[in-house]
Amino acid sequence: MRRLVAPAVNGVLLIISILTVLPLVWMLAVSLMSPGEASRFPPPLWPSRATLANYRELFTQAGLGRYFLNSVLLTAGVTLSSLLFNVAAGYAFAKLRFAGRDRIFKLLLGALVIPSQVAMIPLFLLLRNLGLVNTYGGIIVPALASIFGIFVVRQYALTIPDDMLEAARIDGASEFRIFRSIVVPVLRPIAITLAVFTSLAAWNDFMWPLIVLNDMDLYTLPVALASLSREHVQDNELMMAGAVLTTFPVLLVFLALQRYYIRGLTLGSVKE
Repeated sequence: MRRLVAPAVNGVLLIISILTVLPLVWMLAVSLMSPGEASRFPPPLWPSRATLANYRELFTQAGLGRYFLNSVLLTAGVTLSSLLFNVAAGYAFAKLRFAGRDRIFKLLLGALVIPSQVAMIPLFLLLRNLGLVNTYGGIIVPALASIFGIFVVRQYALTIPDDMLEAARIDGASEFRIFRSIVVPVLRPIAITLAVFTSLAAWNDFMWPLIVLNDMDLYTLPVALASLSREHVQDNELMMAGAVLTTFPVLLVFLALQRYYIRGLTLGSVKE
């Protein structure tokens, strides 16, 4: 009986993997089909003659190249700025002593239960008063620090030995030098993990850019595709090509950084 357990578990995992990957494969297949081919019944699983015409139309007629570049620049800006603030704040909550540190951290954890949608209206009004509406600053500034990012960095930073930091202080190193030369290299795995989370969220974010950005030239890829779908609601092949352009870049980034991502999550699970 025990000999059958492992093959049964592997078989179930294989079926789940196929069910997970199959929609992505079909999305790619439809994006390579000729117009109207995916609307036939029964729908074909693979194009009779693969073509890149849908991708050419997206870039030449729909101007998707501009929106793709907007998403790349915005995702890079959000990820880099968020890493800077979250890593610094997480290290501070883990290793630096200051008044009210634990109370502030508990208050931040309590705020995790508040849905983000609740804060959208007051946040929008605040950004409007700051003159950041219809600018990328209105997207980057709210993402500078996240409670989740501070939490995961803090949990990982707790693994840094206090003796290492004290030895550096005794040798005369400044706090900035300690942070740059000792803390940042140690926190690299969790920083990469956080970068993956942040870049995925920034790339796929639809609601907040839709609220903040009014100028179509500033639209990100998800917002532009939503606008495009209203004009080409029946053009399944064109929409699937846009979905591929939205999905596969972040999927490739995730796969490339997967080992750092897993290491950051496992090593960061420590108790105080």
